[in-house]
Amino acid sequence: MRSDDARSLLHTAVPTAAVGAIAAVVSGVVAGGKGALGAVVATLVVIVFMGIGVLVLQRTARSFPYLFQAMGLMLFTTQILLLFVFVAVFKDTTLFHPKAFAATIVAATLAWIGAQARAHMKAKILYVEPEAPKGGKGEKPENTGSSS
Repeated sequence: MRSDDARSLLHTAVPTAAVGAIAAVVSGVVAGGKGALGAVVATLVVIVFMGIGVLVLQRTARSFPYLFQAMGLMLFTTQILLLFVFVAVFKDTTLFHPKAFAATIVAATLAWIGAQARAHMKAKILYVEPEAPKGGKGEKPENTGSSS
């Protein structure tokens, strides 16, 4: 993983974890220990799902750059659907408070998306990767364009 990719992932995961911590405190006050546990589990689910998605998207961008945009849309849609499945599967659980779990999944997902958008807007991404001139130092680069 390149350093700018790791930095982007860090700038996305940290605010999501902060929102999850706030949700855990609020859920703990409102619903007790099971509410706090539900919020922590939901935060971890969102960070893991979205983090894996970012890693898959980065690998796709390197291997198949022409599929990047379509893959991003498909990946985002799949992630949202899987998070809905998680909420549906755990709606009747007694392990933790399901409403705190669902509310935290929504809040953490929105925090992830917002932080990812902010990190992308702040990143200085080159649109064209510059190449070193051929032939070494002191020689003029080869002109590959039209001469007329």
